[in-house]
Amino acid sequence: MRRLLALVLASIGWVAFLSGAASAANCEADSNLSGIDTTCHKSSSEVRDLWASSAVDGVRYRLQQACAVGVAEPGGCFNPRVCSERPGGLVYFLLSQPLGGGPWTTVGTVCLNSEDAAGLGVITPGLVQREFERLDWPSAPVVVEPPGGETLVNFETNFFTTLTDPESQTVGLLGQRVLIEATPVSYRWHFGDGSSVSTSSPGRAFPHLVHTHRYGVPGRVRVSVDVTYRGRYRVNGGEWIAIPATRVIPGVAVGLRVIEAVPQLSAAQ
Repeated sequence: MRRLLALVLASIGWVAFLSGAASAANCEADSNLSGIDTTCHKSSSEVRDLWASSAVDGVRYRLQQACAVGVAEPGGCFNPRVCSERPGGLVYFLLSQPLGGGPWTTVGTVCLNSEDAAGLGVITPGLVQREFERLDWPSAPVVVEPPGGETLVNFETNFFTTLTDPESQTVGLLGQRVLIEATPVSYRWHFGDGSSVSTSSPGRAFPHLVHTHRYGVPGRVRVSVDVTYRGRYRVNGGEWIAIPATRVIPGVAVGLRVIEAVPQLSAAQ
């Protein structure tokens, strides 16, 4: 029993020694009964030195954006983890993999702003955001029912759009292949009489009346629907990363004539 206690105390002392050494090296150590996991915080210059020596060390490195603690979001990181070490900085995980292949493991973290990232050849969400805003994305066509460009006063006129699927484009950034995907997530309907409404649904064709509007007076109006895209990207076929801001593409307006039905008597045949 005394021998077991001595071993436990010795283990605790060894953990404390390693934790102190890790802290001195700007690292965080997490110890448990199965061992000690240490993650070190690197500077951008240290990351650059590691990349320069990767062939000699027999490993390859890459950086992966870190999401906020406790946030798990499908399709990318919409809530990135920020850091105060660099103005406008974001936290990235430093991952390593043997040159011969194998799993990627986390060996540290680094705080990078846009300038740091560009110097390391890292493609950041902000860099892709500019491409996302520069590229042309399809506008949403508005379909009106009844067809033919006419509807009636106080009639449930139906509206929908056929733009529902993601669109993707490939660009070259910092010598790397970046696939940018834009997915419609909401729609803003403009009915031409001063009223509009936002929805998450594209609507459906008759007989499914999802988005309808009643015109109170006859006249000519122009109707359209704006689409909001949410974007994400992947570099060289890697993991998807979210683009911070959405993009709104205005719709092309189409003419609609609102007429009033006038009852008429007809002679019986």
